[in-house]
Amino acid sequence: MTVNRASARYEGFGKEGKGSITTKSGVLENQPYGFGTRFDGQPGTNPEELIAAAHAACFTMALSFGLSRAGYSGDTLETSAAVTLDQVDGGFEISKSALTLTAKVPGISAEEFARIAEEAEKNCPVSKLLDCEITLEHVLEA
Repeated sequence: MTVNRASARYEGFGKEGKGSITTKSGVLENQPYGFGTRFDGQPGTNPEELIAAAHAACFTMALSFGLSRAGYSGDTLETSAAVTLDQVDGGFEISKSALTLTAKVPGISAEEFARIAEEAEKNCPVSKLLDCEITLEHVLEA
């Protein structure tokens, strides 16, 4: 079992507040976030962006391992994730994570690739964590 850690600090309240995020690895250190970075496109990060990065990375790694178990040696897997934050009933919810994958896997059929990709999407730990609609579009390049 592994345990990873991150921390957040927020100073001030509401739209005027400003926060920072730090991860144990140091990849993020006092990275700014707040209303402006979440809704107004200001420099910094936001929770949905971090979830999108985690989902894209987790799914891509799960797919890589699934393809390896099936006997394929790799070329390239590229995934983007678009996480949707909707306003509902006076609050907000993450309603969707849309994965888009482009892959080069020599010697695999489109059907087998689709099966392995769908299995990876369902079984990656971040997919299991998310309580929202998850979609997967993929292109298998020659």
